[in-house]
Amino acid sequence: MDVARIERISSLQNPLLKSIRKAVAKGSSTEDGCLVAEGFHLLEEALSSGAKIEAIIGTAQGLAGVGSLAGKIIELTDSMFRDLSGMETPQGIMALVRIPVWDRATLNAGNPLIVALDSVQDPGNAGAILRTAEAFGATAVFALRGTVDFANPKLLRASAGSIFRVPTFKGELSELKMPLYGASAEAGVLASKVDWRGPCVIVIGSEGQGLCESVRKATKGVRIPTRGVESLNAAVAAAVFLYEAARQRGDEGDQG
Repeated sequence: MDVARIERISSLQNPLLKSIRKAVAKGSSTEDGCLVAEGFHLLEEALSSGAKIEAIIGTAQGLAGVGSLAGKIIELTDSMFRDLSGMETPQGIMALVRIPVWDRATLNAGNPLIVALDSVQDPGNAGAILRTAEAFGATAVFALRGTVDFANPKLLRASAGSIFRVPTFKGELSELKMPLYGASAEAGVLASKVDWRGPCVIVIGSEGQGLCESVRKATKGVRIPTRGVESLNAAVAAAVFLYEAARQRGDEGDQG
């Protein structure tokens, strides 16, 4: 790394660092629309996905060997980075990654398989759903009102990089012009009995309340058969539905 290009900041009152701290605390993007991607894995995923990296911030140890991956490289002391970090055990590296802009026309194009999130507020669950969506070939993840911000740093880490590749949108369910299925433990129709081969949306409800009343009315209820428990974790339920959809669509995934 060209050490002459490194900017060393000695105060957390620096405007950029204040913007990052605010984003981490609020669970949102920075004021200029960047994702706070913390940790080596997310940095590697952003790079391999072709995402635009605006800046890399890290400790001297964290920045060692990173190279010239961004136009702005900022070095902090270990204690400053700990104060800035949103992780219990900071790795000494984070990147500001420009939020991907996806074409909304893709929502209803081709043969969509969309996961919609209804007030899913837990960033770990939402991030895991994004990762599962990529694994099983979903074409988009769609956030309804009350759902955690896709820019939430905890969601980014839980997505394990899928946030950079899976199209994400926010909006109203009426925007999706295709059959709508709502996950419900009380539904009479089993997931295996639904034809998932054509365009469709599976709506996953919040961890505590399930689907809101308006979403239940707008969707056809479908359930996963279980024994001994009333319902599954939102991310687990999404994985079961998406696996069934991928199976029906003939997507066998990685055969290696």
